[in-house]
Amino acid sequence: MTAHVQKPSDVTGTDITPESADTTQPPRVTLIFVALMLAMLAASLSQTVLNPALPTIVGELNGVDMMLWVITAYILASTIMMPIYGKLSDLFGRKPLLITAISVFVAGSVVSATAGSITWLIVGRAIQGLGGGGLMILSQATIADVIPARQRGKYMGVMTSVFALSSVSGPLLGGWFTEGPGWRWAFWINLPIGGLALLGAVFFLRLPRRHGARPPIDVAGMAVLSAATTLLVLVGTLGGLHYGWTSPTILGMIAATVVAVVLFVWIERHAAEPVLPLHLFRDRNFDLCTLAGLLISIALFGVAAYMPTYLQMVAGKSATAAGLLMLPMMGSLFVTSTLSGRWVTRTGRYKMLPIVGSILVAIGMTLLSSLTVDTPIWVLGCYLAVHGIGLGLSMQLLVLVVQNSFPIDEVGTATAGNNYFRQIGATLGSGVVGSVFTARLAMLVTERVPSDAIPGSSPNSLTPDAVHALDDAARIPLLESYNDALTPIYLVIAPLAVVAAIALCFVVEKPLATTLDDKAVPEP
Repeated sequence: MTAHVQKPSDVTGTDITPESADTTQPPRVTLIFVALMLAMLAASLSQTVLNPALPTIVGELNGVDMMLWVITAYILASTIMMPIYGKLSDLFGRKPLLITAISVFVAGSVVSATAGSITWLIVGRAIQGLGGGGLMILSQATIADVIPARQRGKYMGVMTSVFALSSVSGPLLGGWFTEGPGWRWAFWINLPIGGLALLGAVFFLRLPRRHGARPPIDVAGMAVLSAATTLLVLVGTLGGLHYGWTSPTILGMIAATVVAVVLFVWIERHAAEPVLPLHLFRDRNFDLCTLAGLLISIALFGVAAYMPTYLQMVAGKSATAAGLLMLPMMGSLFVTSTLSGRWVTRTGRYKMLPIVGSILVAIGMTLLSSLTVDTPIWVLGCYLAVHGIGLGLSMQLLVLVVQNSFPIDEVGTATAGNNYFRQIGATLGSGVVGSVFTARLAMLVTERVPSDAIPGSSPNSLTPDAVHALDDAARIPLLESYNDALTPIYLVIAPLAVVAAIALCFVVEKPLATTLDDKAVPEP
């Protein structure tokens, strides 16, 4: 029996050939793209709107020592779910999974908005992550269902620009909510956005149905992968902060992670429909882009998660101003991701852009490591712009390279696999930076700030306003402690981006596909 090859007209009503690769897409594709942008906006906004509000939130809930868990809980949950969403969408279709993901995400937003303690806030963030992981993956995979790789560059660029847009508007909204109606609106805002995304998914998405017998689900693989991911993140988050790196607890979790990984590989070798097929790792471009994405994500989240707090605590800016001061990084990311995507669509060439981007990320991290409490704000903005340019040249193009290496019926799984390891990098970036920063801060404050210099306040309850209300004897050494606890970490992270650039030099620049043939894979 001859396998059915899905033509572009099956989805969009227009045949896309090499000669017509740059033609305007029909309205149906535009509507699909709008729906996916709404879903991505909901997920990406939830990661950025909280940053400027976080110091106030944890101060009010008396949980400064658990601040990193508010960030890590979301990223951990979304990381665990990414391969699951990717595989299930390849088996059963994107639309039902996308609707489910949006619904779970909105439910988590409600729990977070009504949280009365830091514990319930972390629970709500975890539920948000269970849905948010699907929003990113399914949006990227659905674009691959309807847009050939040659044209997909400009769409991927716009997707990155949506993340950049949310990264700018999120801190602004978060700052405005914190200083105005209250930080809980940073979660309530997800209800209308999530509702619009849900309506878009229900009414706009018209994707090919998956036919045939009900395939088996790799439940064992999903469970073991979740356990391995959780253990790895716990090692990165708790090591050096709550437990010493050589403590029995950390060493035991490392050993358990290794065992879980070995067990996972064994399960995947025997599974009928593995959640993360091992043959993905036989593709050079998948391996190299996945490694580079993981390393660059550490740099991205190490900066994005903690720089707004740094600006409030050290530079004395309001939550709204701290959000505005992230504009150089996100604005440059927006411009370069959009322009690079269009350049790839026009030329079909993509290899050099992420290499240059990774080098610029390393330079940006090195510059940020030189910050002091007296560094002018405009200088800090220039450093962030360099960092943003590098991220814009690399982030989404790595996804495009991976998607171009596999047939359409594996795009969801391949995209999820790549993003899974990128999220591992994000989790380690925010978790390790957070744990090292918190441990260093506690040590420096103990050394530099007199124990009686902060009367009536617990260090875990300090907000930016409380810090800047202190007298100089306590405030100045406290600001210096914040600066010296965070900025040296960026210098340690910078070489990771250099490693990413070296790895990307070995990527094979395969021609970008110009059709939606569901079995074709471009040859180098």
